[in-house]
Amino acid sequence: MAATTHTVTNQVPPLVGYDVFAADRALSEAVERHIEPGVLPAAREELSTLGQSAGSAQAQEWGAQANEHPPVLRTHDRYGHRIDEVEFHPSWHRLLGHAVAAGLTDAWGRPAGHVRRAAGFLVWTQAEAGHGCPLSMTHAAVPALRTDPVLAAEWEPRLTSYVYEEGLRPAQEKAGVLFGMGMTEKQGGTDVRSNTTRAEPLSGEGEYLLTGHKWFCSAPMSDGFLVLAQAPGGLTCFLVPRVLPDGTRNVFAIQRLKDKLGNKSNASSEVEFDGTWARRVGDEGRGVRTIIEMVAATRLDCVVGSAALMRQAVAQAIHHATYRSAFGGLLIDKPLMRNVLADLALESEAATVLAMRLASAYDTDTEEERAFLRIAVPAAKYWVTKRCTPVVGEALECLGGNGYVEESGMPRLLREAPLNSIWEGSGNVQALDVLRALQREPQALDAFLREVGKARGADHRLDAAIKDLLTELADLEGIEARARRLVERMALVLQGSLLVRWAPPEVSDAFCASRLGGDWGTGFGTLPHSLDLASVVNRARPVAE
Repeated sequence: MAATTHTVTNQVPPLVGYDVFAADRALSEAVERHIEPGVLPAAREELSTLGQSAGSAQAQEWGAQANEHPPVLRTHDRYGHRIDEVEFHPSWHRLLGHAVAAGLTDAWGRPAGHVRRAAGFLVWTQAEAGHGCPLSMTHAAVPALRTDPVLAAEWEPRLTSYVYEEGLRPAQEKAGVLFGMGMTEKQGGTDVRSNTTRAEPLSGEGEYLLTGHKWFCSAPMSDGFLVLAQAPGGLTCFLVPRVLPDGTRNVFAIQRLKDKLGNKSNASSEVEFDGTWARRVGDEGRGVRTIIEMVAATRLDCVVGSAALMRQAVAQAIHHATYRSAFGGLLIDKPLMRNVLADLALESEAATVLAMRLASAYDTDTEEERAFLRIAVPAAKYWVTKRCTPVVGEALECLGGNGYVEESGMPRLLREAPLNSIWEGSGNVQALDVLRALQREPQALDAFLREVGKARGADHRLDAAIKDLLTELADLEGIEARARRLVERMALVLQGSLLVRWAPPEVSDAFCASRLGGDWGTGFGTLPHSLDLASVVNRARPVAE
């Protein structure tokens, strides 16, 4: 075939070789805003270093390889001995090793730790989202373990370590460990109080043997797991190590790995406990209360993870439109495409600003901020994770047929997009959690309203939305049936308040006009044409070096 028929023109160069952190203005400004000056230079340097790694060809290759070669379950060795190991591609270990070395499991003990970690998580998981699961579980296990000072003293230094060591060995022989979680059972799902796994006390203080089955157990090659089981005193939290201190393997029979829609690089498993040794965490009968802080931290990571997916999808769409020509000009200069890109950029920035505000509340750790988080985390988890799938889908469409091809990376983002809405409690669970906080913890609503009220008077559409929200909150009749509507409104008002206070006027104006003022259609690309959409798109443009 003649070579002239293969001349390649009008194709977009790959988005590679750039600083993912520095190119994200919404994120970098949030870091500046939420980290005190004495810590800021070090945080900026570590995040920029991580951002350059995340934007490198090497990290992108690691992400692709980890998904092309998903984990494989090895239940037995060649001789028939039960080993229950999961084999990962080397790229998975490289991704995890880089993440741990960057401090993505260390938030609880360093200055501005949660903002630094959340920003790093948002940056690094854009290279590959699947390995965020063990990072999230390891990070989130710390507050649950702190209910037992002895366990915390033993495990926390390893959980927050900057050293990743793969392989199953006694925890005391490793410089760093990872944790997973097992709560869900097939008969109950989200209703963990219906769990049937039994915990029988042993003679040793706090020691038990577990018998039962977990329908979803995350990251099965982790060094330890927090699980729920029924003890004599009721549902209780337990720590299950994979390897016992004497070097023998705990009973942890992996029945199978889940064949999931996306998240292919990450192993999610079903496991069987049959005389499995465990250590009690917290008091008997207080399992949900003990593990709830872990759940809250992982829910925040669902928000951050969705913000990361949205940011990467929008960055790819804007990058494509910057270089691709059609109908006599660059796509990015076409008014209709600019409207679509601006609409997507608004959703991405609103998610990022909200995620980082929640992370900063963890760092501040006052009574006021804890009350604010009680409502804001489930509301954000509900809304941001639900917006992820349509954002990624529309961003894929911006690439046209090229976006539907696996090599573009967009299909992997789209398969990943629904995950955070489902894990750690789906939409109804989050909405009902907000209702419980409204009904049982009036200080939580007060804190939420004070946060939203900080922008009052700055935008008439936001003011009207706050007024409408107060009217809805005053009417509790039939509240459960309209919980989704209420929580959606709460999340939008909170995002609007944050953007009015901190984003450029063109961003907050477009958000309030569309999301709060009603000047918006039912699909992306329906923003009012009179807005400064070019500035919104330019702000979200990833700049390759």
